[in-house]
Amino acid sequence: MPRDDAGTLTGRDPASGRTLRVRAEDGRISEIRAVAGPAERWLAPGLVDLQVNGFAGHDVNTTDVDAAAVAALVRSLHRAGVTTVVPTIVSAPEERIVAALSAVAEARAADPLVAHAIPYAHVEGPFLSADDGPRGAHDPRYVRPADLGELRRWGAMAGLVTVSPHDDAAIDLIRAATRMGVRCAVGHTHATPEQVTRAADAGAVLATHLGNATYATLPRHPNHLWAQLADDRLHAGFIADGHHLPADTFRAMLRAKGIERSHLVSDAVSLAGLPPGRYRTPVGGEVELSETGRLSPVGTPFLAGASRSLADGVATAVEMAGLTLADGLRLATANPGRFTGDRGLLRVGAPADLIAFTWEPGDTTLDVRTVITAGRTVLDR
Repeated sequence: MPRDDAGTLTGRDPASGRTLRVRAEDGRISEIRAVAGPAERWLAPGLVDLQVNGFAGHDVNTTDVDAAAVAALVRSLHRAGVTTVVPTIVSAPEERIVAALSAVAEARAADPLVAHAIPYAHVEGPFLSADDGPRGAHDPRYVRPADLGELRRWGAMAGLVTVSPHDDAAIDLIRAATRMGVRCAVGHTHATPEQVTRAADAGAVLATHLGNATYATLPRHPNHLWAQLADDRLHAGFIADGHHLPADTFRAMLRAKGIERSHLVSDAVSLAGLPPGRYRTPVGGEVELSETGRLSPVGTPFLAGASRSLADGVATAVEMAGLTLADGLRLATANPGRFTGDRGLLRVGAPADLIAFTWEPGDTTLDVRTVITAGRTVLDR
């Protein structure tokens, strides 16, 4: 077993190949030291997911979401190696967004482990493009113009918001939100390159699942994708599930943006983590989940959301882009972790969020065997 005793985990460091023993005290990493001998399992910080709608049957976007559902989502993601969870609420009537944010806040107040896992929530919309293509799967009934008053009514739990900066109202909202301490991401947009630049000038720091939620056909140049790739102020999120981006597209975008300004998101929905088969969902109706994790409306070639875990995403990113395991993990730990405080780091003083897993080249996932979060073991197989 890699967990030698309470609060201690041993495994192989993907960056150096050395066997490390990591000790935790009071929820923080207190010691990291190299030890002799090989390790059967890899050791890394817990995964950080900045965009996750649901998992294993749990969803923060249902009409009856409550604190228990949010806590169940966190626990299911813990078992998949995700120790920092940013629940993502999609475009909906204002009262439903507020209710979901309240459920997240109540879940944090009721359970210290949930509070540790969730730094804030991500509201993806409703201030998005209404056009087919850029709108993605968001319900057109609920997409609406940027409204700073509504943003303020959401409250402090809304720590990240995805906005389409296609008009002055949206750019003004980004500027005001940034001053309020809310992180802003560009996404689901038909903005011009100039408007993308103005959004970054106003304080936007992220690009939401870049390469998706746009028109099927774009001008060669200029277009908003090139603008987001070129602007070093925007850190790009990518869905590396093998379905949302072809391998060559993902590889080229990752090289253009650079490893240091990129991160992975799962963008998972509630069917993620469930067995393949046909399901009926409140939004997509009859959908089919394939053996490869492709989620589609029955009888169509289209996507109905993402259904693979972030651990799957790391393994798929390594395969698609020819990355080292260390760089693949960086995309799901330290890089997104910079937007959640000091998460995703393997260093003394950082939160004791750790995973041990098995993986070999060609594997489609990281087989997570042990998870420690805030110094507490929540999975040990």
